[in-house]
Amino acid sequence: MTMTSRERVEKTLNHTEPDRVAIDLGATNVTGMHVRTVYLLRQALRLDAPGTPVKVIEPVQMLGEIKPDLLEAMGGDVVTVMGAGTTFGFKSEGWKEGSAFDSTPLLVPAGFNTIPEANGDLLMYPEGDRTAAASARMPSGGFYFDSIVRQPPLDESKLRVEDNLEEFAVISDEEAAHFARESERLFKKTSKAVMLNFSGLSLGNIARVPGPALRNPKGIRDIEEWYISLSMRRDFVQRIFERQTEINLASLEKLHQAVGNNAHVIYWTGTDFGAQSGPFVSPKMYRDLFMPFHKQINGWIHQHTPWKTFIHSCGSVWALLEDFIAAGFDILNPVQISAADMDPCKLKERFGDRVVFWGGGVDTQRVLPFGTEDEVRSQVRENLRAFAKGGGYVFNAVHNIQALVPVPNVIAMYKTAQEFSAN
Repeated sequence: MTMTSRERVEKTLNHTEPDRVAIDLGATNVTGMHVRTVYLLRQALRLDAPGTPVKVIEPVQMLGEIKPDLLEAMGGDVVTVMGAGTTFGFKSEGWKEGSAFDSTPLLVPAGFNTIPEANGDLLMYPEGDRTAAASARMPSGGFYFDSIVRQPPLDESKLRVEDNLEEFAVISDEEAAHFARESERLFKKTSKAVMLNFSGLSLGNIARVPGPALRNPKGIRDIEEWYISLSMRRDFVQRIFERQTEINLASLEKLHQAVGNNAHVIYWTGTDFGAQSGPFVSPKMYRDLFMPFHKQINGWIHQHTPWKTFIHSCGSVWALLEDFIAAGFDILNPVQISAADMDPCKLKERFGDRVVFWGGGVDTQRVLPFGTEDEVRSQVRENLRAFAKGGGYVFNAVHNIQALVPVPNVIAMYKTAQEFSAN
């Protein structure tokens, strides 16, 4: 019997095998697609007339909007409710025409006020305010924005926890109403599973540490200095996390009042703990510094809501997976199969009955961008045979699909996943 997308994902989340593997495209800002690739894919599928622009829904990574027609074409089973704001502090509204370095036709928010430098680099500004110091840069000919570190001189005697909390606040009434409207609309008017994209709750997410939305970031804002602080200023970081967790729990209570049961999954943390060859945070540091707060937040979600909890952590995290599970995470993403110790068969055998793997469908470092269509199909089938048996697996590439990936490879990836059967 053919299931609806919602039924398929619900079975998957409960570690029961669905009619076919569940598929995600664009349900989070770590499972989407670069706007250039979205544009070319829509053109290849003849979903748009040539020159039809695509919205940039996440400006740091330049992710493109996945409209319902593209989601259907790729077999997607999950829809998303994203916040009304952006990492740079301006809202996703007031759409205007823009273009990338390769002239991909875009629609960007009104606050997307880039200014080119003499060398061709594009500068981005917090809250779209050009009178402030630029907070990010896209190198000339590039595809993404990199944060500009604006670390003020550090005076240990004047470090204040409040300075590293400036960008965190309890969700506003306006934002809660936005989540309420969108989750109800998607739950009632589609047959898809609903994802709450609420990753601003992350503790120590390095993408946010430099304060790209802040005009004058204070506190510890240098990336290297932040990582040093995890060891050298452990008590200070712990106090930041304690206060942020209080804010997070208040936000979650307000979010739940707004959304209720009109969602299935919440993506709330994108803090990375793994590098290519292993964790760059030791298991002991994770247990001492992060895990108590992760347990507290996941515990609240599980006690008060039906939502499953989603952690995004790149790299080799085998050594941390038992701790992630003990901390209450239901779902692991992106499942970076190209990193050390991240073999699909071993992951499924050891952890597959306790955590849902969401991602890991194809290697995005080598196979998807540089392989042939046949190589893509072969790896997708191989990984699905490892992950899909018995449920507990949602198909997606390892992280976002990047610019310059051949569109035929993208189509081959999703079509192969749609056609796959674990039986």
